[in-house]
Amino acid sequence: MSSGRQLEPAVVDRDRLCLGEHTDPHAVLGAHPIGEDVVIRAFHPDAAKAYCVLDGALIALARVDARGLFATRLRKKRLPLVYEVRFEFADGNAWQRVDPYRFSPTLGDEDVYYIGEGTHRRLWAVLGAHGRNIDGVDGTSFAVWAPSAVRVSVVGDFCGWDGRLLPMRCMGASGVFELFVPGVGVGARYKYEIKTGAGELRIKSDPMAFQSEVPPANASVVAATVHTWNDAAWIDRRRATDPLRAPMAIYEVHLGSWRKRPDGASFSYREIVEPLLDHVTRLGFTHVQLMGIAEHPFEGSWGYQVTGYYAPTSRYGSPDDLRFFVNACHAREIGVLIDWVPAHFPKDDFALRLFDGTALYEHADPRRGEHPDWGTLIFNYGRNEVRNFLVANALYWLDEFHVDGLRVDAVASMLYLDYSRENGAWLPNACGGRENLDAVGFLRQMNAAVQADYPGCITVAEESTSWPGVTASAEHGGLGFTFKWNMGWMHDTLRYFSRDRVHRQFHQGELTFAMLYEYHERFVMPLSHDEVVHGKRALLEKLPGDLWQKFADLRTILCYQWTRPGKKLLFMGTELAPYREWNVYEGLDWELASTPERAGVLRFLEDLGAVYRGHPCLFARDHDPEGMRWLDIEDRDQSILSYVRSAGDDHLIVILNLTPVPRPGYRFGAPVHCDYVRVLSTDDLRYAGSGYETAVRVKTVRLPWHRLEQSFEIDLPPLSALILAPER
Repeated sequence: MSSGRQLEPAVVDRDRLCLGEHTDPHAVLGAHPIGEDVVIRAFHPDAAKAYCVLDGALIALARVDARGLFATRLRKKRLPLVYEVRFEFADGNAWQRVDPYRFSPTLGDEDVYYIGEGTHRRLWAVLGAHGRNIDGVDGTSFAVWAPSAVRVSVVGDFCGWDGRLLPMRCMGASGVFELFVPGVGVGARYKYEIKTGAGELRIKSDPMAFQSEVPPANASVVAATVHTWNDAAWIDRRRATDPLRAPMAIYEVHLGSWRKRPDGASFSYREIVEPLLDHVTRLGFTHVQLMGIAEHPFEGSWGYQVTGYYAPTSRYGSPDDLRFFVNACHAREIGVLIDWVPAHFPKDDFALRLFDGTALYEHADPRRGEHPDWGTLIFNYGRNEVRNFLVANALYWLDEFHVDGLRVDAVASMLYLDYSRENGAWLPNACGGRENLDAVGFLRQMNAAVQADYPGCITVAEESTSWPGVTASAEHGGLGFTFKWNMGWMHDTLRYFSRDRVHRQFHQGELTFAMLYEYHERFVMPLSHDEVVHGKRALLEKLPGDLWQKFADLRTILCYQWTRPGKKLLFMGTELAPYREWNVYEGLDWELASTPERAGVLRFLEDLGAVYRGHPCLFARDHDPEGMRWLDIEDRDQSILSYVRSAGDDHLIVILNLTPVPRPGYRFGAPVHCDYVRVLSTDDLRYAGSGYETAVRVKTVRLPWHRLEQSFEIDLPPLSALILAPER
């Protein structure tokens, strides 16, 4: 062993390392062959002494640079060597560890190639923090994409958050920095310290973190799963089921405000399982849709300003706690959808913004890179690695958490370059148009990947414009979504029902207009959270009249929603008919459930859900024009609508009386000459209706009506919906 100039790396390498500007510290540090010998170098700028611990022996390292570089030469040694590095300090403390710089990269050449190409379907398996055992050594590998960084270091409790100590190696031209750190285990907090080209130090959370601290803290957390799935039967059925022809009634829920504990805290993922699933199964829902489940710093964003795209929010527990929740849902035959937000991200400086000192994830030009309404940044969908980050994120939730689909937020804002922008505040595409062609390509790529890798899973677009072919395949010029939210139907329906009933006769087209475009797309019919916030008032308060009339209208709206074409979505709390708007910081008003009117709504939804699931005509041909036909939409004077839903041998007649006036002896055509039985009346006393007496069974006669060969008469209750089924 000896020390001297032969132990020193090239001056340029030494300077770059000591100045914190080396993109390949492994080329300097660790063990390196020199002829028949091995030189070992270690770096710690605060150490007084350094040693190599080899075969139980303590071998001194000579200081070869006053800035903290130590080295020794081991005669007649060969690689690999199993050793540790020990640093001793002037205060008497010491730090001994397995040398991180003696390990090979944890990413292979194929990984690097596919990352650069933007096609790595399992990006989360190679980037982020992963617990590993390498050569018998337990630790965590860290990998992050930061192509413009001068240097990236992993920092955390395990190194005193000192960015000088664990610089990472850059994997060629990929811009991916990597390091395996022995001894770092599950639960360790970490971030990345990034030195930019301008010499600035930026401390960033991991874009691929699988867990984060509970906000407002924002460090990333090393995570590992020990959860055991037992939902294989559910996954097999999902794979074999056509979602277009299956029942789908979605309960949209914000976990943090669905119900609070007595101390005011939110339920955890595990605690909420039983009460939530008891509730949704009682009411006949087939799915829950979780709002804002990815990590986000501000509760008031409802989860739509995401900083941790790969981390379930830690407000309600660990990632395995969320897996437990999904597993429990599947055991109760309830599917799970989550909101997914690839449209924009917030400007919080610990997250994606200017990640490596450059506009890495966002567009550099604010005319494309900033959202003027929301004060957020817009992803650069034209960059391979950014598309890869998002496509892989979509697959991640389906793979790692077994969720059954993604509701994609704010799609309209992605599709239009001039969305919510004044003239001159946006840049046209290469063809001179307003369409965001990069975003179109990204959405097609994402939907194709979901359909190819996870058959039976769905994607749902919240798209509020008339963009053509949202649910058409890419081969036919579409975006490839399974479903689209029918925002027009929601707004028209709520506008109609908010009108004084005397004036409804002049606006009946607001209910029927949606059928003119019903089969242009495959729709979900939402009554969503957006309609009961920001001064729009709770649904009950939108409705005119006295309390009885409000509740009669509410039951009628729900019956209309459940019996017309399209899958269904209802925001949590609608079943409680609160007076106040939803407040993300407070639980729902569960005490209201004891009032007669609300108890009636709950019983009504329970019965309506049973009718829906029990009659294929209400779901099997949602997207087939033959699945619904109007009986009568012309009686505007009396505000009566009627239609038939049919599928195979199953059909139902639905009648809406939209004024508070009973209509005795009203005649309707019938598809079949038989007895019809009343399956449901929204006016039933059981639901706190008026109990207006109407027939339980009616007989058809051979009197043509409504372009059908037979008809029947029935008395119509006020402000009501009736569902009739042929008696079998």
